[in-house]
Amino acid sequence: LDPSEDVLQLSGHPLDSLFKPESIAVIGATDRVGSVGRTLLKNLISNPFGGAVYPVNPKRDHVLGITSFKSLAACPKRVDVAVIITPAASVPALIQECVDNHVKHAIIISAGFREVGPEGAKLEEEVQAIAKKGHLRIVGPNCLGIICPTSGLNASFANLMPAPGSVAFISQSGAMITSVLDWSVSQKVGFSAVISIGAMMDMDFSHMINYLANDAATKSIVLYMETIGDARKFLSAAREASLTKPIIVIKGGKTEAAAKAAASHTGSLAGSDAVLDAAFRRAGVLRVERVADLFEMA
Repeated sequence: LDPSEDVLQLSGHPLDSLFKPESIAVIGATDRVGSVGRTLLKNLISNPFGGAVYPVNPKRDHVLGITSFKSLAACPKRVDVAVIITPAASVPALIQECVDNHVKHAIIISAGFREVGPEGAKLEEEVQAIAKKGHLRIVGPNCLGIICPTSGLNASFANLMPAPGSVAFISQSGAMITSVLDWSVSQKVGFSAVISIGAMMDMDFSHMINYLANDAATKSIVLYMETIGDARKFLSAAREASLTKPIIVIKGGKTEAAAKAAASHTGSLAGSDAVLDAAFRRAGVLRVERVADLFEMA
């Protein structure tokens, strides 16, 4: 059994250490203005979540005024979550370093995997093999990160921290998250979690839905989906969660142009629309056509 689907959660949920970490390392943290490495580190230290933050950069002693470490092994405490913001080619070695240092979760912000073609797909397979062998769970790649406004965690490079609320939003598209966060400020909509899952190399919608179904702060779950991932696991998780919480989905890739845009982001095909519609209905998932409807329903 995949531990992230342990419904009884006898020892707490395996994803607790992702959403409520005691320590986060930012691999590729930098002072460079306008860089993802700077924005993400700034978001983490500006929004106290109750844990330690370790910038990891072999070329810097300090980043944004806090001590930087040459490697994960040099961090003073065991790291729960490593956020990786370095070029794709460097990721396999860093994932190996995560495994060697007993890191539980990696969030891979970097792009350049299967969505760029065979070379990227080979890198992705390498990362998957190392992570699987070392029991490391991955969010991403090609994602914006995760935000939990209820706990103060902002492990993303989003340009703002949304207000706390009871809606959990999971999206494959980082651009969609950015638009929704901007819109949420004017509409005064708050979130229990905002999760950018990117290309779903490892964890997908089903893992996140399983977690959120048991999250007391979450009253409804909203999805922006380009591809369904493992359909059987998704439907099983959604069916279970929708008994207690509404699940509302907007599915990108309906038109041919949108499907192409979705494929360029996640490197996969979007799947037959009519089949999905029927599957959503069977699992108790409500499908809407417009983003504004997503949150009105939620």
